[in-house]
Amino acid sequence: MKIRRLFAIWASKLTGFVCKLLGKQGLTWSGKIALTIDPDILTEMAADVREKIFVVCGTNGKTTINNLLCSTLEGQGKKVICNHSGSNMLNGAIAAFVLSAKWNGKIDADYACIEVDEASTLRIFPHFKPDYMILNNLFRDQLDRYGEIDITMNLLKDAMRIAPEMTIIVNGDDALSTYLAQESGNPYVTYGIQEQVFEEQSINEIKEGRFCKKCGAKLFYNFYHYSQLGDYHCPNCDFHRPELNYNASNVKTGKVLDFDANGEHIHVNYRGFYNVYNILAVYAAVKEAGIPLQNFNEILGKYNPENGRMEHFSIKGTEIILNLAKNPAGFNQNISAVMEDDSPKDLIILINDNDQDGIDVSWLWDVDFDRLGDPSIRSITVSGIRCQDMRLRLKYVDIPSILEPDIETAVRKRIADGTGNLYVLVNYTALYSTHNILKRMEGEQS
Repeated sequence: MKIRRLFAIWASKLTGFVCKLLGKQGLTWSGKIALTIDPDILTEMAADVREKIFVVCGTNGKTTINNLLCSTLEGQGKKVICNHSGSNMLNGAIAAFVLSAKWNGKIDADYACIEVDEASTLRIFPHFKPDYMILNNLFRDQLDRYGEIDITMNLLKDAMRIAPEMTIIVNGDDALSTYLAQESGNPYVTYGIQEQVFEEQSINEIKEGRFCKKCGAKLFYNFYHYSQLGDYHCPNCDFHRPELNYNASNVKTGKVLDFDANGEHIHVNYRGFYNVYNILAVYAAVKEAGIPLQNFNEILGKYNPENGRMEHFSIKGTEIILNLAKNPAGFNQNISAVMEDDSPKDLIILINDNDQDGIDVSWLWDVDFDRLGDPSIRSITVSGIRCQDMRLRLKYVDIPSILEPDIETAVRKRIADGTGNLYVLVNYTALYSTHNILKRMEGEQS
């Protein structure tokens, strides 16, 4: 083993240790230092993975899918490298490998599960060629960073050309993702929800993917689930939702999710219809890789959401759910998950506009906030850097809100005088700090 690689690993581990002492994640710095010392380190370490490398892409659900996939593989007795925290750019991918290495520089891994930011695929794929890519969806996200969806699709298409043998495991219900997989030339398989689940869904709510990417005609939908996901076809050409290789049926939602996946019954205490897609993506990936799948329900039941993905806290008699909401499609699904709980509840919405969030917050006007006027929501507190923008957005749908820029103060007030049932929805840069605040507050009780 090269001395340079060993030194890079030691320096990276030391950096990560110091950052933790300072209360920081430190993953970006760990990866950056390792790459500076040894530019070939990711290529070499990825080559040491004994079996397959999965990457997870798509606008929403990457972290949940990636972590669920890792837990599922570990549940089959496999050793896995995974960027659990969602640090999904080049330095985060490097950190996942170097921080999992032993002090002698070696890694012990059957598989790697790496969440990859769509715009970072072109920087990561030259270092290793993944065996599988899970592509869950493509929605508008951070317009000032990504631009429109076409730009993201072009980036992914170029990345797929770098890895032409990579199998794409694509959400067939998403016309944009499906078109991309079909045009890439890569082998692909599909997953999705074959049947209509919700009776009253207006096609007018579709905000992306209205037009066929193949010929430009307006797509027709037999039904849709949310955003542009559903059963689509083009009246002008042969583009349509393909046959689904992995299909969810008999779907029931609420405080639990209950459905069948290719005949296997799945019942989990998860909220949010979107988690059907997340679970199905994992099921398809494991099956497609030819890995025997045992005790899937048990593995899903033991899975502990991390980093603000429906993460649960209990503080002084108040049950708190923390979740990430960073774009219109994701926020609307968060609202659906909140509204599935018909008991009295309080809600805190935190909006920042740091670089990683996207400084353009005009996307707030594409979210269906009018649904929060339900009487079961006893209070809404707006917080964060752009709390005034959020307050104005609610005012335009005649929903009053409480202004409290500091998230810890907002949480403590709702614990003191709230319903005992609190949902906290935050966008990207607030996630880690809010998670840490809630963890600390939870620890103050013991």
